[in-house]
This record gives sequence, C-alpha cells and structure tokens, in this order.
Amino acid sequence: MEKTHSSISLLELNNRVKTEIKRGFSQSFWIIAEISEVNINYSGHCYLELIEKNQENGQIIARIKATIWAFTFRIIKPYFESITYQQLSPGLKIMIQASIEFHEIYGFSLNIKDIEPAFTLGDVARRKQEIINKLKAEGVFHLNKEIEFPMVPQRIAVISSSTAAGYGDFIDQLKKNRQGFKFSVTLFQAVMQGIDAEQSIIEALEQIFQTLEMFDAVVIIRGGGSQADLDCFNSYWLCYHITQFPIAIITGIGHERDETIADLVAHTNLKTPTAVAEFLIGQITDFYEFILDAQDRIIALSNEKLAEWKEKTRKVSHSIVSLVNIRMNSEQQRIAMLNQSTVRTYNAFLQQKSSQIKNLQSNIKLHLQHLFPLKLQQHNIQKKEFTYRVSLYLKQKSRNLGQYESSIHFLDPSNVLKRGYSISFVNGKLIKSVTQVKPGDQINSIWVDGTSVSTINEIKQSDYHE
Repeated sequence: MEKTHSSISLLELNNRVKTEIKRGFSQSFWIIAEISEVNINYSGHCYLELIEKNQENGQIIARIKATIWAFTFRIIKPYFESITYQQLSPGLKIMIQASIEFHEIYGFSLNIKDIEPAFTLGDVARRKQEIINKLKAEGVFHLNKEIEFPMVPQRIAVISSSTAAGYGDFIDQLKKNRQGFKFSVTLFQAVMQGIDAEQSIIEALEQIFQTLEMFDAVVIIRGGGSQADLDCFNSYWLCYHITQFPIAIITGIGHERDETIADLVAHTNLKTPTAVAEFLIGQITDFYEFILDAQDRIIALSNEKLAEWKEKTRKVSHSIVSLVNIRMNSEQQRIAMLNQSTVRTYNAFLQQKSSQIKNLQSNIKLHLQHLFPLKLQQHNIQKKEFTYRVSLYLKQKSRNLGQYESSIHFLDPSNVLKRGYSISFVNGKLIKSVTQVKPGDQINSIWVDGTSVSTINEIKQSDYHE
C-alpha cells in the first residue's frame, strides 16, 4: 500500500510565512545593527544590508536586508546627517525603527521607518574616543606635535584635490600675501572624501616621505562639502600615519564644529585652507620681524659700544699726551742742567789754564832776575827765544782751548738735536742700543722742535760693535 504525502506549493508556504509574520510581528521594533552595504537606487529608494558582529572576535553572527523607501529616505537622510555629521555608510552603527516584512519572491527584510541619530552620534563618539585612547596607549598621539616647527616654512607639500575650491583659495592666499614672501608648493593629489579617501591620503603621505628633504611642512586641506565627508579623518590608520610623520603636518579640512582625530594628532590644525595659508604667512612674518628687531638691536648695541670705545680712546689719548708732556718737560730740564754743568766746567778749565800761564810767567821773571850777569845776555837771548816760544805755546794752547770750546759747543745736546738727531726713551730709559727694544714697544723721541711717539715694528742688528 503506497503512502501518500500531503504537500503545498512554495508560494503557499511563503504566503503562510508572510501571514504568520504579519500576525506575530505586526508592530515596529527598534533594532541596533551595523551597516554592511548601502545602495541608493536612481528612484530614490535606499537599500541596506545590516549585520551584527561578535564583540570578541568580530565575526558576523546575523545578517538581514533592509529598505528605506524614497519618500521616507528624503526625510530621514538630511535630518540624520545634520545631527550626526555622518552619511549612511558601511561600518556605521545605527538604531532603526523598522517593521518586519516577508515577500513571496524577495524573502525576509526590514522596512525602515526612522533612524535615531543620537545613538549613532554616541557610537561615533565612542569609536572616536577608542581610537584616541589607542593612539595614546601606543605613545604616539603627540609625536607630530612634538616636532619643532621650521622658522621659515616656505617649501610646502600639499595633500588635496587639484579641483577643490579650498586648494585654489590656499594657493591664491599664499601668492597674494602683502609682504611678498615666496612659497614653493608641491601638490600630491588625493581623494578627500568617501571610501577611498583614507588609503589615498596615506599613499600621498608615503610619496612625500620619499622626498622628505625637499619640504619644510605638509598641509592637508579640503574645502566645502558636508561634515559627513570627514569620516576618513577619524580613521585609525590615517591618524597613525600622521603621528609617525617626521615633519610637521598642518590640517585645514574645512570643518566648523567638531575636530577630527586627524586634527588632534596633527602638529597644527586650523579650520580652513585659507587659515592654513595665513598661518604659514604669519610664521614667516614673525621670523622677518624677529630679524628686523635683531638688526635694530645689533645696530643700537654697536653704536653704544662705539661710543663707549670712543670715550675710552679719548681718555687714553689725553692721558698719553699728559705723560708725554711731563716726560718732555723733565728731559728739557735735564738737558738744561747738563748744558749749565758743561759751561761751568769749561769756564773752570779756562780759568785754571790762565792761572797756570800767569804763574809760569811770574816764575820765569823771578828766575831771570837771579841769573848771573854773565848769563844775562844769554838769558836775554834766551828770553827772546823763550818769549817767542812762549808766545807760540800760548797761541797753540789758545788754539787748543778754542778747539775745546768748539768741541764742547759741538757736543751741546741742543746743538746735537739741531743737526737732525733725536733722543729716544723706552719705558723712561735712554736708548743706547738696539738690544734695549723689541717689536711692539712704544718709544718716546725728543727732537729739536718737539716730541713724538712711535711703535717698533722690526729690529735689525748691524755687524758694527764699538
């Protein structure tokens, strides 16, 4: 006897499931899930794939498809993004209000009616804080900030899109700076928003690293766009690369309210590309003003020192003149005394010789008077001869005395000076030999009409020795 089996069609089965789901899950549920995929249809419908992961190993433990119909999506999307500054994108955790549906062909899915932005906002903040804590725990959070910023940042590597309005504003601001400072800017093109932005910016950093010696600083800029476009700048790996970069990084990614993690780990963060350009101009302006101030201080100090040395020189010069005058007066007095002593000696010598002659004449007369008469004639003859000889002798002595007088007059120091000679002293001592002086010594010289001070540069000894 054959056993018969009751059966139903697949459509009937799906209809029964659909009926049971409607009966058992007629109300909506608030569900927490992570977005795995997002697709927005040309008709305006948004199709999502939602997942849940194991918190310990990250494995997917649940998966479901969800739909936000166009009418609802046009309301939810702007509100969600205005609160969270995030777009619905893979990796984002959301809390949704959804009804459970089952379609005979498309199967089980969720119909999303609302999304709670506060949950996502808290989750984004939590994830952001986790990345910050991780960077701090690794000891890298402040590394780029600790790099010494160059005093004159003129060679700039820029990571941006060449078509971005912010990049154009940045270049225009640098070129039109009022001080006329020159900048060398090299653009490293990158995607600045969306899924590919993180990897694109990291690759640009790696390119810059290959020619690091050509740059003073790196600038990451973007302009315009929604706050939701900034999600890549909260990426762990992008921020880690920024912390590890060996020269200062400046961000100007166009946000107005919230700072990204990239801003927090960068050396300097500013709101807009224009603000970054103004910062660079300001750095060079500060250095330029420092140079001008240093120049003024150097000039003032030089003038002060010059005046000080002029005053010292004037005092030293006055002192030297006084010492020379004192020395000249002393030497003049000594020469006068020497002259007087010479004249006195000469007069005494003449008087002595004259007295000797007179005594000699008296002795001769007395001797003649006592000679024998017989000798008188002889004596008379001898007297005449003697007188003649005495006359010759006196004349000779007179000439000798004249020569003595001429010699004494000739040796008079004042007459010696008139003949072009001078008297020199070193350290107050009369110089008689070249061995008494050495190069660098200052000598004082007395001339017939004044004095002079000179410095010995070179000494040559002759072979003549007296």
